[in-house]
Amino acid sequence: MGMMENSAIFMAPLLLRNTVTSLLVYADKSILVLAEKYKVLEIFRYLVIASFPFFLRLFPSFSQSLKADDDSTQSSGYFVGYGGVGDSGIGRALSQLLWSVNDIPVSSSKYGIVRSLAEQLIEENNKEDIEALREMNRTVLSAAFSRTLCLVEAAMLELGQGWVGHYGAGFGPVCYQLNRLLRAVGVGSGRVGVSRSGNSMEKLAAELLWLAEELAGCGFEEEAVERWASASNLAGLSLSAEPRLQGSLVNVSAFLFKQMKDMDSEATEEGSRQTKMKMLTSWLPLLCRGSNGTDMPVLSLSERAELEKILEDTIAMLQHEEQEQVLSLWLHHFTYCPSSDWPNLHASYARWCTTSRKLFLPPFKM
Repeated sequence: MGMMENSAIFMAPLLLRNTVTSLLVYADKSILVLAEKYKVLEIFRYLVIASFPFFLRLFPSFSQSLKADDDSTQSSGYFVGYGGVGDSGIGRALSQLLWSVNDIPVSSSKYGIVRSLAEQLIEENNKEDIEALREMNRTVLSAAFSRTLCLVEAAMLELGQGWVGHYGAGFGPVCYQLNRLLRAVGVGSGRVGVSRSGNSMEKLAAELLWLAEELAGCGFEEEAVERWASASNLAGLSLSAEPRLQGSLVNVSAFLFKQMKDMDSEATEEGSRQTKMKMLTSWLPLLCRGSNGTDMPVLSLSERAELEKILEDTIAMLQHEEQEQVLSLWLHHFTYCPSSDWPNLHASYARWCTTSRKLFLPPFKM
């Protein structure tokens, strides 16, 4: 079985669990309102919450059996590649190195050695100027980026960090109850490459930035941008994450917003606009909430100014209704976090208001 197939099978129960968790948290807001009128719904709501831990316990044993199967595959001395272009000797070597980077603790002396080997292999493949080797870099790096995304999301849920919606800090009291239940049942025990420490999540987030930089260095920044823009569930989870982890994810977002600006000319107009919308609606809330570190700002003043200009230019390229959606989202999270005054998109908001006002004017006065 190929590494991508193993990863997909391994992630399937995690993704199912994440989806069910998000749906339950989201549905609780509506059920809570109705429960005030109908006693039966209130009883049903608490039954669901009470039975939820038993549902979650179904996953660890399945994940552990996959872990054992995966370990036996790697210990046999033959590491299976990602298939296609990556399914070659050099492709399997790069796949194994990137997999190992996720799994080795950063405190180990082996970590720097393995990561340096991976960087050397990527650079040498790129220097050869052979399309097959470039395509192999793209395939293997993209798969590693996706896997690391899944690992960060799984680790956050393992620690019981609740999902936060675009317009609020949670959906009613079920968030708190689910967080306690997730911790109590020890969700995800036996998971591959993820510890229960916050440092592990920060390590994985740092590796996301590293993989994004490697993709950009090979000319495939759009791969990382598309995957990051589509990671809306991780973006929701990040709003209730620890400040240090938020800071790491802000750095990934800042880097990929800059990359998105540079790839505009290569993308179709419609596809580019959709990607911009996904990036903004997914990650703009985190920029508002997580831009201040515990000891110092996550980004320097010059980096903030540069990214703020990129955000303004990106919003200006959207359609009028899309701008309203993004700016409404920004205003909510900007005002929700009094400790942060960045990103300040007041100029964009004022321009949108001026354009909206003009829609009421007769054509000859516009």
